[in-house]
Amino acid sequence: MRVLITGANGFVGKNLQLHLAERGDVEVLCFTREHTQVDLLQMVADADLVFHLAGVNRPQDPAEFMQGNADLTKALCDTLKQLNKAIPVVYSSSIQVVADNPYGASKRAAEDTLLAFSKETGAPVFIYRLANVFGKWARPNYNSAVATFCHNISQGLPIQINDPSALINLVYIDDVVKSFLQVMDGQLSQTGFVEISPQYQMSVGDLAEQLQAFKDSRDSLVTENVGNGLIRALYSTYVSYLRPEQFSYQVPKYGDERGVFSEMLKTKDAGQFSFFTAHPGITRGGHYHHSKTEKFLVIKGQACFRFRHMMTGEFYELRTSGEQPEIVETVTGWTHDITNVGDVEMIVMLWANEIFDRENPDTYACPVGTAP
Repeated sequence: MRVLITGANGFVGKNLQLHLAERGDVEVLCFTREHTQVDLLQMVADADLVFHLAGVNRPQDPAEFMQGNADLTKALCDTLKQLNKAIPVVYSSSIQVVADNPYGASKRAAEDTLLAFSKETGAPVFIYRLANVFGKWARPNYNSAVATFCHNISQGLPIQINDPSALINLVYIDDVVKSFLQVMDGQLSQTGFVEISPQYQMSVGDLAEQLQAFKDSRDSLVTENVGNGLIRALYSTYVSYLRPEQFSYQVPKYGDERGVFSEMLKTKDAGQFSFFTAHPGITRGGHYHHSKTEKFLVIKGQACFRFRHMMTGEFYELRTSGEQPEIVETVTGWTHDITNVGDVEMIVMLWANEIFDRENPDTYACPVGTAP
């Protein structure tokens, strides 16, 4: 399939290009501002489907709204009719079509042109009245408030908020592209107006606070709940605005004669991750917990874990090594320790089910002792 993308170098166009490049069954034709009407004629002649994403939303002259939105759409439809091609057209419109402004009027005119083209030729037309689309590669101070906030907050620049309680509707770029690809693959047969799902709503103030929390997490090590939904999408967007020199950051490291200990990541409701080292012959631990649990994974060296039940005195010992990954879990009510029984430094990953609280550590010193 040959797919034409108008506005291919725009925010949505770049993301769509990348997704299509992962497909082996699609050839992509890109129409940009550098091309002419003659180029458009040739590309349309070769295309099996058109993603019409080109448009103008922040021109110097308001007259450019009609030129870049309505007139270009008419030129596209006229070209398709001239070539007698009733191929599908996917159009990125805007929720601004209901607004009484030059931009909304130009997008409405483009929609009307496409609907008339569909009625006349029978060509499937899919019109997306997109809300504020956010995601990687959106231009700050151009595409959306999310892009502007992500850029400024990540770079330590101030942001301007006129009304923190103002609500904005948001759609994530990957969800937009997913729906576009469903059209291309024939999985979305409903023509006319199409809605993106999911669609999110958030206040401007909450958006700014959430993005600031992403930045602050590098210092606190407490991550936000970035695994799903809106927060996942916002975090993926936020990190895309980091400069290469910001791709890494240091975390505190604590060392003594036994080795070093360093925390990597803390979560609000699923504990924390860290690692420690131990020199040959060194024993760490020698304590028990009432409620806290831990998982250990030796990734280098040889380890001996020992456990003793605090009431019955039952003793248990096991050995693991970095050569064969094996999780060792501490059990409440059993005092435990770990000894490096190898000849090289031991490195151990550690997960605890709660963030360490110095005021309530739930960690009580008690030597394991020797086997009975």
